[in-house]
Amino acid sequence: MRLKYAQEVYELLPRQVILLVNSSSSTRRESKYRSPLDESNLLLQTDFKQPTCAPLSLQLPSAAVHTALSSIQNSVCLTCFVNIKALLFPFIMSSVSPDKRRKMESALEQLKKHTVVVADTGDFNAIEEYKPQDATTNPSLILAAAKMAAYQHLVDQAIKYGIAKGGSEEEQVTNTMDKLFVSFGLEILKKIPGRVSTEVDARLSYDKDEMVSRALGLIALYEEAGIKKDRVLIKLSSTWEGIQAGRELEEKHGVHCNMTLLFSFAQAVACAEAKVTLISPFVGRIMDWYKENTDQKSYEAHEDPGVISVTKIYNHYKKYDYTTVVMGASFRNTGEVKALAGCDLLTISPGLLGELSKDHSTVTPMLTVQKAKACDLEKVHLDEKEFRWQHNEDRMAVEKLSDGIRKFAADAIKLETMIKEKMLNVKNGQ
Repeated sequence: MRLKYAQEVYELLPRQVILLVNSSSSTRRESKYRSPLDESNLLLQTDFKQPTCAPLSLQLPSAAVHTALSSIQNSVCLTCFVNIKALLFPFIMSSVSPDKRRKMESALEQLKKHTVVVADTGDFNAIEEYKPQDATTNPSLILAAAKMAAYQHLVDQAIKYGIAKGGSEEEQVTNTMDKLFVSFGLEILKKIPGRVSTEVDARLSYDKDEMVSRALGLIALYEEAGIKKDRVLIKLSSTWEGIQAGRELEEKHGVHCNMTLLFSFAQAVACAEAKVTLISPFVGRIMDWYKENTDQKSYEAHEDPGVISVTKIYNHYKKYDYTTVVMGASFRNTGEVKALAGCDLLTISPGLLGELSKDHSTVTPMLTVQKAKACDLEKVHLDEKEFRWQHNEDRMAVEKLSDGIRKFAADAIKLETMIKEKMLNVKNGQ
């Protein structure tokens, strides 16, 4: 059967190829066909003595690729065909024009050329599938993941840690929560080359000192596990207090911060002036508000209020050389994602990553430093009074910030309730 497969491939390939069959006995049989293209050849190697299909090593010309694949597919075993197709792909891609290559590449592959793609999930399997550079988590994502059977061992380990730390029930639950968030972060870091974002309890959003203390505790847990702080972003709510906590963590402790729940230009300006590492403006939630509070119920990507907001922030940052980078977040559709191609980073849910991986439309950078430099934007400075007033003037931002804090806090409470129940069972020997 092995010889049969090789012979079928031999007969079906286009005439402008060289087929080389290399047996395990080092006996080579070579048949050459005359070719108008010197580089147009195919090398097929297989071992006849293996009981199952051995891996195939190929080099194929672009001119013969599609004909060869369509012919081979119906004539050889599935294992051979899969190996052939997988091995041909790099050679196909290297030999086609840039325009054709873009059509063959997925939107996700194209996007990664212009923007750092981040997975917005606590699901390790999704991270492994889409291979992002970084990953973000939040209380809602951790709550969802903590309910999955696959991650119960992390919950159990965190509870044992919290109990061992001692203290009041409240202190034990707090320590368990922090340990659980870090445990998810540690697992995620095994699957990505970059950084993971871990969030400080949203219920501390108006307490600067407590946010700093909690953040340093999270960093200590990472360092105890052998992870340096430069691989972690601490997520803080973009209240005035949260922004000042970010300033202190960056300046005094060298802790990198990701300012989340950002909806207004005032928040973005204050974050840049605080020199935090990164901001996460929420694209989809901005659009949600406008759909709920105006007569317009649908938006094209170029007119999407969330896209417009992030574009303005990005342009302002790049025009005036702020070091803070922009990571668009909370997307509702792939149109929003593609409309922000070129943004420093984009954090995307597994569902939308899946859609982008199947989408073969052309993705071009919509945001660039060159465009930003040419924008007619005035530099803005905001002290606390001016920040509070400017943010207050943006009804959408005020409502969405408050709503976001409440929702994250509610999910944190749900997670605490689950932990308390499991902790009681452990203490009772169940």
